[in-house]
Amino acid sequence: MGHHTFDAGKAAKLEDAAARYRSVSREELLWGLDLTGTETVVDLGSGTGFYTDDVAPHADRVYAVDIQDAMHDHYREKGVPANVDLVTSGIEDLPFDGGELDAAVSTMTYHEFATDDALAEIRRVLASGGPLVVADWSADGTGEDGPPLAERFTADEAATALEDAGFEIEFRATRPETFLVVATRR
Repeated sequence: MGHHTFDAGKAAKLEDAAARYRSVSREELLWGLDLTGTETVVDLGSGTGFYTDDVAPHADRVYAVDIQDAMHDHYREKGVPANVDLVTSGIEDLPFDGGELDAAVSTMTYHEFATDDALAEIRRVLASGGPLVVADWSADGTGEDGPPLAERFTADEAATALEDAGFEIEFRATRPETFLVVATRR
């Protein structure tokens, strides 16, 4: 299951606010992150920066991590906030020191990187007690939008994998097409 990477040639589709906010809202992400404005946050699989732009005004620094340079190119074209740094990297080998990051968010990308190695790496770079907010396409959905159902996870599968990786689950919810899991690093 998983490991589908979004086609960068369709990046413009990721800027459709009405469609994106039906999947997960800015308010849900900010609620899960519970930022005070002093944190360093990583957006895992940031793509065009759609949700990075929602987090940036509420954090001191945001690292927009994506494996595809083409996604960063699109983000540069639309304008990157001054407190956002673009990082080209896979999730399983993040270029941050242990405990360096205060919070992490993954929107619609968990299915692209959900391996034991990637989850261990996220735990490594997050400070103790740091929140991880994961919103993704649910395997319980219809599959009309997003990746094929066979490449998705359920909220319970994601929560179990996160618990196994050393996170405590604070919240989980399943919607018609997506799920939201809020966890903290133990």
